[in-house]
Amino acid sequence: METRLSPAQVARALGVSESSLKRWCDQGLIPIVRTVGGHRKLPIASVLAFVRERGKTLVEPELLGLPAVTGRSSVTLDRAVETLTGILQKSEPDQARRVVFDLYLAGHGLAAICDQVLAVIFQRLGIAWECGELEIYRERRACEIVYRLLNELSLALPPVALTAPLALGATLPSDYYQLPSTMVELVLREQGWQARSLGCNLPASTLIAALREQRPKLFWLSASQISDPSAFVSEFNQLAETAQALKIPIILGGRALTPELRQQLVFTACCENLRELQNLSLTLLQSEKK
Repeated sequence: METRLSPAQVARALGVSESSLKRWCDQGLIPIVRTVGGHRKLPIASVLAFVRERGKTLVEPELLGLPAVTGRSSVTLDRAVETLTGILQKSEPDQARRVVFDLYLAGHGLAAICDQVLAVIFQRLGIAWECGELEIYRERRACEIVYRLLNELSLALPPVALTAPLALGATLPSDYYQLPSTMVELVLREQGWQARSLGCNLPASTLIAALREQRPKLFWLSASQISDPSAFVSEFNQLAETAQALKIPIILGGRALTPELRQQLVFTACCENLRELQNLSLTLLQSEKK
């Protein structure tokens, strides 16, 4: 997907004249940037925001780097679960892109897409694998397809203000699951945070260094897999002690966090899903603006 498009590309994609498109740009409906030579370029995020807000239909979505017929079906979240489950089982990345972008262009937020569609699907795929109904390579391939799709979807998000507060996140040693942390990053960015995932399988010592050097206004930790609960508690509480000293809220989430384990941890909040995180992040964001 190109990050910047010409007026001619966008006009054709929307099925309108180039003069109409330029008029919308002049009215500020689609923000533009200009090249060194003074030519208009339209950020893909601005174009997709316009399509979402105005309910426009894409006539030639391929010109925006999207699969054919993207944006022409009003798919619901429930229906998307059924459709996308089959698509991911068959390892069809283009079809997966179409379904997810259909949801996004229909106005669904990233928290809803991740919680009500992607999380449900991977729960189903995990159960199918455990029951011997799905080969492990297909489940891993589905993870790879969605990971790449989420990174592509990040290009569709409006740019975050340079003055926006910073949020950092990661996973601790033995946790290699990158999808949950990537989802958190995108949801926070959609809310207006400068959100950055530092990566997976990172020791507490380097995360403590990141807190001290970058002083984020929020830190999240995803816990999808914990091989040694005692080591996890020790590492996490070292991290939490530094966060507490620096007055940095530390937010937990993940399927591996049992009630018994949570009782041994020191944290600001533990979110059961991305909708809870979204609501909490908005509260923290508003308090930062005061």
